Amino acid sequence: MPGAYAFGCAGTTITPGERAFFREADPWGFILFARNVQTKDQLRALTGDLREAVGRHVPILIDQEGGRVQRMGPPVWRRYLPALDAIRAAGERPERAMWIRQRLISQELHEVGIDVNCVPCLDLLYPRTHPILANRLYGSTVEEVVRIARAVVAGGKAGGVLPVVKHLPGYGRMRVDPHLGLPRLSAPVEELSDTDFAPFREFADEAMGMTAHVLIPQIDETTPVTLSREGIDFLRAEMGWDALLMTDDISMEALQGTAAERGERAVAAGCDVVLHCNGEMAEMEGIAARCGMLSNGALRRAAAVPPAPAPQESDIPALIAEYEEIVGRVP
Repeated sequence: MPGAYAFGCAGTTITPGERAFFREADPWGFILFARNVQTKDQLRALTGDLREAVGRHVPILIDQEGGRVQRMGPPVWRRYLPALDAIRAAGERPERAMWIRQRLISQELHEVGIDVNCVPCLDLLYPRTHPILANRLYGSTVEEVVRIARAVVAGGKAGGVLPVVKHLPGYGRMRVDPHLGLPRLSAPVEELSDTDFAPFREFADEAMGMTAHVLIPQIDETTPVTLSREGIDFLRAEMGWDALLMTDDISMEALQGTAAERGERAVAAGCDVVLHCNGEMAEMEGIAARCGMLSNGALRRAAAVPPAPAPQESDIPALIAEYEEIVGRVP
């Protein structure tokens, strides 16, 4: 059975050492970053080699949101505005614009063997949302976030790519970049339930979600959700999240301890898959040793993740023209 972790790799090809390690560790999946991306042929070969290393068709993930969080870009792939900028540019047609945008992105991913995109972001936008997140979001009300996110999910699936809903239970109120420190949500849980948590309940039927490294004192006074049994139980029981739950990048400095210690605590808390992104071999070895293989509920939830759907036939040039008519040409 697969390991309870997903890994990155260091470069544009996998090394003999990585290949041997991946074969033995058998990760649930892989995640790619800009350091892994060069050309279409190279990326197609890399995704094929990663799957060959483990001997099965594992999920291969990427963060291809558009804007700053876009791992594949010019000159090979189209540049996209940050989501919030695209939505505002679309005027009265934001849902259509975001459906087309995700259909185009998914076409690009499918062509190179990537079958999971870490979208949509369901975090609510607030006036003081940290700049690291703000323009990646879809709106400031539950209704508009849900409406846009449904278009994003549908467009992705139409292009043959599955979504990862993020970041449960919500980063929108954060004042601290979780790459550098631990955000804290001090609002009452009753208030959060009607606002920040609400979009995630609407997407509980999706197959995969990603945790937020955030402290909510009313749920757990000392431990961020990703590492907290109370936090993960809250996502499962109170938010209805029975799908596969992966951590946000376990290397982010919102968390304390070594990568292996963080991963072990996340699995013990109830996360199904530990997401480790930087490709550092020593850290991956520690995670594999401490986190073990998928079992029990985690194995059931992983087995319930469907294969990516076959892309629907679409007139891609026509969609590009329509998108540029709605949003404008991105320089």
